[in-house]
Amino acid sequence: MTAEHPAVGSSPAVASRRKAAATIEREFPGATVLDLTSRGSAPWVRFSPFYPHGGLPVPFSPGVTAESVEGVWQGLKVFETADVDPAKFAVSSMKGLKRTVRRFGPVRGHRRGVGGTDLLDYAAARRAIYLPTYRFVLENRVADLVEDLRALCDRGPVVLLDYETNGDLNDLSKPLSHAALVAKWVRGEWGDVENDRSF
Repeated sequence: MTAEHPAVGSSPAVASRRKAAATIEREFPGATVLDLTSRGSAPWVRFSPFYPHGGLPVPFSPGVTAESVEGVWQGLKVFETADVDPAKFAVSSMKGLKRTVRRFGPVRGHRRGVGGTDLLDYAAARRAIYLPTYRFVLENRVADLVEDLRALCDRGPVVLLDYETNGDLNDLSKPLSHAALVAKWVRGEWGDVENDRSF
């Protein structure tokens, strides 16, 4: 399945939520600014990986679902002193999802499914776990907002706020920006998640 869409009039840009509003206005004059983080307002908060959409299939785990993308990502993470934590799949409060190296030691990887024996490295986990799960949200939980976003882009410049701005899937030095993924989806640049290696 591909995600090619007609080009929008004005492609959404991505900016750091940590920037002052005046700075964003100066850099993107007259733009509609949308906060896609867990601190954003409705309805745009629904794009947050922390948002509890419910019923999200956990990759490589037949019959297992999770409330949020972040719940999947954190739940399948394996540390030096802790294995997967399926309890994260059920978290619907957008809080208490993070699992840290300070508590559990270095990350060993992400397990390829709840009962899997293989561990995926960071790059492989992004492609095999995070991207398909977030794509499921875009296709099945926020399709209405995607269309609203395209309509806004047709009318003028749009800026999507995120704490991270890294849109390069291969840049492992920084967390991946979900807002950048949204921008790629809206622009029709997502490609086939399962096979594409161009971004």
